[in-house]
Amino acid sequence: MSNTNSSNNTSFGLIDLFNKYKEIIMYLIMGVATTVVSWISFAILTKIILIDSEVIRVTIANVLSWIISVLFAYVTNKIWVFNSRSWEFKFVIKELIKFVSARLLTGFLEWFGVPFLVTIGLDYKPLGIDGGLSKIVISVLVIILNYVFSKLIIFKNK
Repeated sequence: MSNTNSSNNTSFGLIDLFNKYKEIIMYLIMGVATTVVSWISFAILTKIILIDSEVIRVTIANVLSWIISVLFAYVTNKIWVFNSRSWEFKFVIKELIKFVSARLLTGFLEWFGVPFLVTIGLDYKPLGIDGGLSKIVISVLVIILNYVFSKLIIFKNK
């Protein structure tokens, strides 16, 4: 009988823990989903874009997959992470512009931050990946900044 009671207490404890950190947990889940969308759309686009130059095809696919994943991230963050419920056109456009602007800012940080860290000596190669440690450091910073921008600027509760 005490086992059942102990099991129920554990269940409620996990539910309480989830509810306490729901926003952060959902942000991480939606971040993983966004990454999957990015990779899948990139893979599909590299196959369906009919340009002979691999560099141009990959570049176009990368830009389009970034746009798709940012739009996906906006919708999932709006609905399931930050509970921004207004779908009024003007409101959505303002929110979307702020979201895309923040993602562009952190995108620039990633595009230029990784090579910068490598040039100043943070060039350790975990798993043999050139610039791997720099990529990890910048990725963590980008995730934190994206969350902060979303929480404090884009989806702030009024």
